[in-house]
Amino acid sequence: METMYQRAKIQEESLYYETRKHDGSLPIIGVNTFLAEGGGEGGARAAPLIRSTEEEKQDQVAAVQAFQARNAAVAPAALKQLQHAAASGGNVFAALMETVKVCSLGQISHALYEVGGQYRRNM
Repeated sequence: METMYQRAKIQEESLYYETRKHDGSLPIIGVNTFLAEGGGEGGARAAPLIRSTEEEKQDQVAAVQAFQARNAAVAPAALKQLQHAAASGGNVFAALMETVKVCSLGQISHALYEVGGQYRRNM
């Protein structure tokens, strides 16, 4: 695990598979073989991209801040219980289901980062 052997093998196999799929040496029906007439899109069309307005973004930020303020008294205890479950090998899911009632995703993520660290991809 420390040498990241498994991760490297998975990445190598994934690259090999994708290369074979794209160059046609691995035929996949509907992807690179037996495509529909007219370019292979088969009726797929581009969906319009909808972005949030600045007002909607600020409303969401305000809602999260209000949620955090409303639960400020009970959030630290819930986060500590979640951290304890994660560190001791307890039932993290059950603790998580209770924690989400009073904590935001950001609070939960930071609490779990303190216990288990944060993944950093090697470059």
